[in-house]
Amino acid sequence: MPVKIRLQRHGRKGKPFYWVVAADARSKRDGRSLEKLGIYNPNTNPATIELDIDAAVKWLQNGAQPTDTARAILSYKGAMLKNHLAGGVKKGALTQEQAEAKFQTWLDEKSAKVSDKENKLAKASEDAKTKALDAEKEVNAKRKSAVVEAENEAIKVKADAKAAAEAKAKAEEEPEDKGPQTIDEVAEEAKDEGKKEKDS
Repeated sequence: MPVKIRLQRHGRKGKPFYWVVAADARSKRDGRSLEKLGIYNPNTNPATIELDIDAAVKWLQNGAQPTDTARAILSYKGAMLKNHLAGGVKKGALTQEQAEAKFQTWLDEKSAKVSDKENKLAKASEDAKTKALDAEKEVNAKRKSAVVEAENEAIKVKADAKAAAEAKAKAEEEPEDKGPQTIDEVAEEAKDEGKKEKDS
């Protein structure tokens, strides 16, 4: 019976969630499987992958063929490397302890890379939030300054209107000023005053 290691789709529309399974190559994609090896959730960033490495290696050694996507997942989690090292142990190229040490070194490097990527994503998300908050603060400050300017303008207009009304009222109360006099008019007034003094 030809066995394939492949993905079996679950989840809802637009949010796929996969099981990594060993299944008969002739069965349907979402049909009966021989064994569930792990899960793959591409909706998170980075993608969530859980895999039973030993079970996957057992199936690979028994001749199961992974699909392209399943091969990428197995390689990402180290199952393909462990299978390769197990082949080396069988041939006598290296001991079991050496194979375990190599695999552990690879796992440590991989986990460091993944944690580094997670930290970068978290920092980028934090930076994006900070930028959005700063932009919002700037917009709010502009809005407040515009409101203050409008209030100041309204106060100025009211003060100007009040001053104009007071000036108009004052002008109505005072008698009309005849305006500037010419030299002849001043001389006439002086003569008139002089005659009045003589008469008296």
